[in-house]
Amino acid sequence: QVQLVESGGGLVQAGGSLRLSCAASGRTFRTSNMGWFRQAPGKEREFVAAESWSSSNTLYADSVKGRFTISRDSAKNTVYLQMNSLSPEDTAVYYCAAKSGSRWFLPPQSIAGEYDHWGQGTQVTVSS
Repeated sequence: QVQLVESGGGLVQAGGSLRLSCAASGRTFRTSNMGWFRQAPGKEREFVAAESWSSSNTLYADSVKGRFTISRDSAKNTVYLQMNSLSPEDTAVYYCAAKSGSRWFLPPQSIAGEYDHWGQGTQVTVSS
């Protein structure tokens, strides 16, 4: 089992930055591929970024590529999402997700259904 708690959301002006954190507990975090998703009001949940625990591979949505960075601190059992050059279109609830027991060198996944643990979400609001 993996429990996930996001933090770091808030209100920021366009062009600003935020860093989201996802603190994980549970024995299987070390072998879990991790992802970030977001859901804006009235829209479907969409993929943002993902990483593979066993490689340096990362994957990003086109809309955030070059602006967002996903990273992991295994010593702290935490995954981060550094968000730069934020725009109002980035306003959403951001969710952290884990695919527990990911096999060695499994690539990062962009499909929400591939993940079996989710956090409660953290609100990010970008004002114009």
